[in-house]
Amino acid sequence: MSTLIVGASAAGLATAEALRRRGYTGPITVLGAEPHLPYDRPPLSKQVLSGAWEPARAQLRSAEALAALDVSFVLGDPAVHLDVPERAVHTASGRVLKAENIVLATGLRPRTLPGQPTLRTLDDAQALRASLLGCSRAVVVGDGVLGAEIAATARQMGVRVTLAGPQSAPMALQLGPLVAGLLGDLHTSHGVELRLGAAVTGVDSDGVLLESGEVLPADLVVVAFGSAPATDWLQDSGLVLGNGIVCDSRCRAAEGIYAVGDVARWHHETLGRLIRLENRTNATEQAIAVAANILGADRPYTPVPYFWTDQFDAKIHVHGFVSPEASPEVSVVEGSVAEGRFVVRYHRDGELTGVLGWNMPKQARQHRQHITPSCRATVEASAPAGA
Repeated sequence: MSTLIVGASAAGLATAEALRRRGYTGPITVLGAEPHLPYDRPPLSKQVLSGAWEPARAQLRSAEALAALDVSFVLGDPAVHLDVPERAVHTASGRVLKAENIVLATGLRPRTLPGQPTLRTLDDAQALRASLLGCSRAVVVGDGVLGAEIAATARQMGVRVTLAGPQSAPMALQLGPLVAGLLGDLHTSHGVELRLGAAVTGVDSDGVLLESGEVLPADLVVVAFGSAPATDWLQDSGLVLGNGIVCDSRCRAAEGIYAVGDVARWHHETLGRLIRLENRTNATEQAIAVAANILGADRPYTPVPYFWTDQFDAKIHVHGFVSPEASPEVSVVEGSVAEGRFVVRYHRDGELTGVLGWNMPKQARQHRQHITPSCRATVEASAPAGA
């Protein structure tokens, strides 16, 4: 039995590793669009962008570890077509790769503004760092987790930074008004200028244009207002697509075809709905589940979502669902907001749906076990990208 993994990503590598740990001895091929071996994305907006890490440090495994894994890597050659009946992937260079099992781990593509840089790849991070070192004022367009992380890193590099976006506070849709407001205060206290509550309508030679009519001057504009699942190459495959690759509860999109990581939208049996998660933890946990199901486990994947973000001196860890729509009732149950160390519990109709720790990761994790299984989400969720 052979396996082809499309995407030399964290999810793709984790799938290969999980297969080997379970005793799979068949051939594994990992096809990657980028020329790089698998690397970690969360450090790109922090350690790599700031220069604290050399780019090579973001690589997920050493050359020796990859050699021991006995996987064939085909890099720098994007997939362009999937033939489901033949279980064959066609690449941009003309290769045709076949396998009995195919795992789709192609991740996301960033939304863009013409001519403006984004941050998705290792090459993006290096190019953006060089640009930041040569500018005096940057505008980050996007008030979600990636935009907030880029703004924090750029400010710590000494760049004057404005963070722009339509939300009332950074990550308001992900964290709710209480914590997002505190995050906004944190950015302001470190010198980030917030221009929130007005959508960006464009960029010209004068700067960033807001729907309010304000123009934000900038030497550099960084776009970080979301991504979309990388499924364009699958449009003629016959797979069901819609905000990702639609899968059953085993993360199976078709017989012998699985999806994993940011691109997978699968049926969560506990929630009773389709869900797609964009975070680093899910990439690993879902890969483990997919590997088990390839080898016959036949088990549903039913995680409690988890992600984290580091901004300035705040380390924020989130378990479950904490968006205002899913979890409107919020209370601080441990620590102190004033001291910058606290745990927040999120409820809906009296049931715990999520937990957030601000510089209290262990304490937040202890509350995780009390999340009500039947009430972990009230809407279809896509947890924020990033960690």
